[in-house]
Amino acid sequence: MKLAVVAITVVAAISSATLSAKPLVIAHRGASGYLPEHTLAGYERAIDMGADYIEPDLVITKDGKLIARHDHYLGTTTDVADRAEFADRKKSLEGRADWFSEDFTLAEIKTLRARQAFPGRTREFDGKYAIPTFEEVIDLVKRKQQQSGRTIGIYPETKDPGYFESLGFDFAKLLLDALERADLNRPGAAVYIQSFEPEILEKLNRLTALPLIMLVTPVSKDRPATPNIPLDRIVEFADGIGATKTLLIDATGHSSGVVEAAHRRGLLVHGWTFRSDAYPRQLFSSPEDEIKRYLEIGIDGFFTDFPDVGVKTRDELFPDP
Repeated sequence: MKLAVVAITVVAAISSATLSAKPLVIAHRGASGYLPEHTLAGYERAIDMGADYIEPDLVITKDGKLIARHDHYLGTTTDVADRAEFADRKKSLEGRADWFSEDFTLAEIKTLRARQAFPGRTREFDGKYAIPTFEEVIDLVKRKQQQSGRTIGIYPETKDPGYFESLGFDFAKLLLDALERADLNRPGAAVYIQSFEPEILEKLNRLTALPLIMLVTPVSKDRPATPNIPLDRIVEFADGIGATKTLLIDATGHSSGVVEAAHRRGLLVHGWTFRSDAYPRQLFSSPEDEIKRYLEIGIDGFFTDFPDVGVKTRDELFPDP
């Protein structure tokens, strides 16, 4: 069984002791509400807004390099569709016609530019930012730590690890090697590793002391308060759950009981995703009102596209002494 910290308001003693003992504000794909997701500019903006952690989703290139993209298909978040030199790379995979990271070398990926993926958000920064490697994200965090004097955490997600394993890539090794080179694969480092696939977390549990987070959703529409992976299984290999918001409260805005059940088992609970431009208006009067409700039921941290809103709201409920 993984060692975890049972906490309602005290968060992640297994992380760096220099981080605030408050619910964590995790910058979802960077400051993705303001800038194209998974760009160094977006991560830096999130850090400057006060986020405790930044979240790089990771996929793998043809030559085995980790890059920050939410999906291994590239059409929605880059300008690849406009690049004539890559027109012949488009293919159909699992019913999707697109361009895929595993068909591009890192050098080719570096010629692409990021785009805003969400409708309704500003497109003024499209085409301005390159696609970063995981190492570049780590380097940015270290530089910002030196400048600010505060600890900034990294919360990588392994995207489609089983698929990449089928192509011959050892996702766990690539990730841990990158962290090892940065002196971050050690107890006390401000790093969480997350995944939707339990198999890679079970593997990582044997290889690292870093805290692991199992991403969970409702098992079905008929059982909205039941995680798709049982909590009693999760405690065997992980330190917490990253839960979609609808799993944590019911249709009336009250706790579903999942937070309490997870805490009884020693699991942390990080909720996702809080968006100021997309929240359930039938339940909450504002994005801040939504965040406050989840903090009140005891989540240990939350992912948000708008880190400034998250930090301000969290700090109102949990002011510094």
